[in-house]
Amino acid sequence: MPQLGESIAEATIVDIKVKPGDEVLPDQEIIDVETNKAVMGVTTPCKGKIEKITVQLKETYPVGTVLGYVEATEEDAARFKKTVPEPPKGTVAMEIPSREEQTAVAARQRDGEGVRRTGGLPVPAATKGAGFLSPRVRARMAELQLTNADLAGIAPTGAGNRITIKDLENFLHKIENQTAHEASAIRAGVAEAMRRSWARPLSTIGSSVNLDPVLQNRQSRDPKPGPGLYALRALALALAENPGAAAKFIGSRVVQSNSIDVGIAVEAEDGIMVPVIRSADKTSLADLTAKYKELVDLARQRRISPDIQAGGIATVSNFGTFGMEWGTPIPLPDQTLLLGLGAGKKVPSWDEAKTEFVPKTEAQITLSFDHRSIDGGGAGRLLKRVIELLEDPKEL
Repeated sequence: MPQLGESIAEATIVDIKVKPGDEVLPDQEIIDVETNKAVMGVTTPCKGKIEKITVQLKETYPVGTVLGYVEATEEDAARFKKTVPEPPKGTVAMEIPSREEQTAVAARQRDGEGVRRTGGLPVPAATKGAGFLSPRVRARMAELQLTNADLAGIAPTGAGNRITIKDLENFLHKIENQTAHEASAIRAGVAEAMRRSWARPLSTIGSSVNLDPVLQNRQSRDPKPGPGLYALRALALALAENPGAAAKFIGSRVVQSNSIDVGIAVEAEDGIMVPVIRSADKTSLADLTAKYKELVDLARQRRISPDIQAGGIATVSNFGTFGMEWGTPIPLPDQTLLLGLGAGKKVPSWDEAKTEFVPKTEAQITLSFDHRSIDGGGAGRLLKRVIELLEDPKEL
């Protein structure tokens, strides 16, 4: 199993295209594996004959696992030096409260502090999610691969508003009889990304944009870009004009982006993939259109590599394609901004020159942002500039 991305430690076997005895060529894709970001092919190191496949479909294996053996000549084998990549290292901090913290929480609970009553039931006025967990509960969660977010719906009965092992087992018993299936790697990857994104202070602003100029400009182009690509180009140019908005807040530093790399959300099977257009401010609409078609085809096959999805300062989501007029999409954890475009619809607009209402195609446009990196004023000016560019598309 090769190293499939900087932070990817394992992958699931989704297709085995050869069987023992098959002749193979160098760099021939013989096994498809799925990570939380994409489906990718594993290739042969050299020509030869498949001797053995040592993995099973739908099973997950760590980076460095031997997937199979190729019988090859000594000359071909000598050119191939087997290397086993090391899986990413890291530990997950345990959120077990200190003895002093537990005592303080219990005292506040006894005094009624931080508790409001609704229908006679004590409800915490402010909680830290499933933060107060015993080692026994955490061990059970680790066994079942549960996160704190999975326990958000459990009513705690323990001292200090803690979830007990009995609370957890009762919860698990209730869901046993419900219809369930294993989440795909991509679905699980989206869930994990959104959980990490939600740890930041996010905000959303919105306005309306007249899409008639874009729709008219689109008719004169071949191939014809979709409104989402106009929005991507407008956002890229607006960020290039205002580089202060193209920054990420990391630790105590504001890290400036050296390139205006903007992603575009593409619906794939059981998830969303976000290929990133590098230097989008320097990429013409015609080139964006050609690149987008290629990326959509790859996304629908779930074959966009992690490298293509990595990085970026912002993403554009055209949720108007689903008939939605308004939304508050969440930026990816490694991005600061997400521009959302709603469905266009005809509305009456007052024309001062004609002194009458005339129809125009209007869409709602939103900008979600990490409030640590940019304030409402800066976000508002950025969105205003995007709208100006969309309503004068010859500048795009």
